[in-house]
Amino acid sequence: MAQNAAELTPLDYTRYDFKNPETYKVRTAKGLSEEIVRQISKLKSEPQWMLDYRLRAYQHFLERPMPDWGPDLSEIDFDAYTYYANPLAEGDTKKRWEDLPADVRNTFEKLGIPKAEREYFGGVGAQYDSGTVYHKIREDLSKKGVVFCDTDTAVKEYPEIVQKYFGKVVPYNDNKFSALNSAVWSGGSFVYVPPGVDAGIPLQAYFRINAKNVGQFERTLIIADKDSKVHYIEGCTAPIYSTDSLHAAVVEVVAEPGAKVRYTTVQNWSKNVYNLVTKRAVAYENALVEWVDGNMGSKITMKYPSVYLKGRGARADILSVAFASEGQIIDSGAKAVHSAPDTSSKIISKSIAIRGGRTSYRGLLHVAKGATGVKAAVRCDALLPDAVSRSDTYPYNEIHEEDATITHEAVVGKIGEEQIFYLMSRGLKESDAIHLILMGFLAEFAKELPVDYALELNRLIQLEMTGAVG
Repeated sequence: MAQNAAELTPLDYTRYDFKNPETYKVRTAKGLSEEIVRQISKLKSEPQWMLDYRLRAYQHFLERPMPDWGPDLSEIDFDAYTYYANPLAEGDTKKRWEDLPADVRNTFEKLGIPKAEREYFGGVGAQYDSGTVYHKIREDLSKKGVVFCDTDTAVKEYPEIVQKYFGKVVPYNDNKFSALNSAVWSGGSFVYVPPGVDAGIPLQAYFRINAKNVGQFERTLIIADKDSKVHYIEGCTAPIYSTDSLHAAVVEVVAEPGAKVRYTTVQNWSKNVYNLVTKRAVAYENALVEWVDGNMGSKITMKYPSVYLKGRGARADILSVAFASEGQIIDSGAKAVHSAPDTSSKIISKSIAIRGGRTSYRGLLHVAKGATGVKAAVRCDALLPDAVSRSDTYPYNEIHEEDATITHEAVVGKIGEEQIFYLMSRGLKESDAIHLILMGFLAEFAKELPVDYALELNRLIQLEMTGAVG
């Protein structure tokens, strides 16, 4: 039944694994220091309050030990990275695709960004290493008062909104990597949707690491005002190098009363990237926050999208998917913190580990005293197609209120020989049969994606399966 890898349909990784010459208008020296932090802030002509914030964060980063739980991060050498590299001059973000340098434009064209902009999205942002190189929003959304720009621009053009929310959902002292991001952040997306406005069409951002040994530290801040709606989608890739890169982003989402926010991520970092991200939302009265989070690629991922339910009737819906193959550790999951009555949450985690990869679900469900009438459900499904991979579940349930309905279930399964045999008896090759089973396992996730992203997920699974059978 086994089939040689050579017989599998050839798939080409060059759509992602290409790199441009490292020609940058602005690039700091390698290594991290207070001088580098000050230099980044000066390049951006930031107000004093932001520089002060960066310096406090940098000091906390120095004092904060590395996490002593989860994957081993001891090989990270913070002085080995470049913390700011921009192919454009700071503040030179383009609004016309044709104005980008040819190599940068070609990078995003290979990744399908202009096509997505033309056919589907209401706004598109593109970040290349540290620089936001392109940002544009549809005129009809802009007329509704929707703001979609890079976070550096927002600091200058919307200072009152930024200062009110920046660092309030994820403070710099939350963890070591939120401190690092807060010290050296650059780029990212800023979204503000006015009260009662439905953005309707999704907004998209794409983050690309190009240079070797570069850290990317985007900062995303999304505010959905009262009774508004917005869907934000991000994609991430990097070429393969023999040395490591570091991605440590911070995402803050605020859903004011009655608002609805969906945040979708499909990442495909190359397998030399440390992906250490803090993503958190707060949901007020009757608000809904949805995280749809797909994790593929990277050397190590640690990411746990969270929702803090702070208003009566607030809801959280988190769907997290992880796919790990040889040499990869995907440590992901979710957190739902119920601090108000009549709140509800649903967490679904699905993971696949093949060829010796390792996936872990790490989750927190917290119900505070006085948060009566809470309803919460957690489901963890893991699939292990072989005998050399590993999947772990680390659920933490902290229930401090008797008037709560909580369910938790976890299932680890294998691909049955009878399933493969049945599909092969219908004419499928073994590799195609396994691919079909895997996509069926992930169908709950795939159906929540826009069509282009669902097709991309299917392609990436095929790519990972190349050589996995035989």
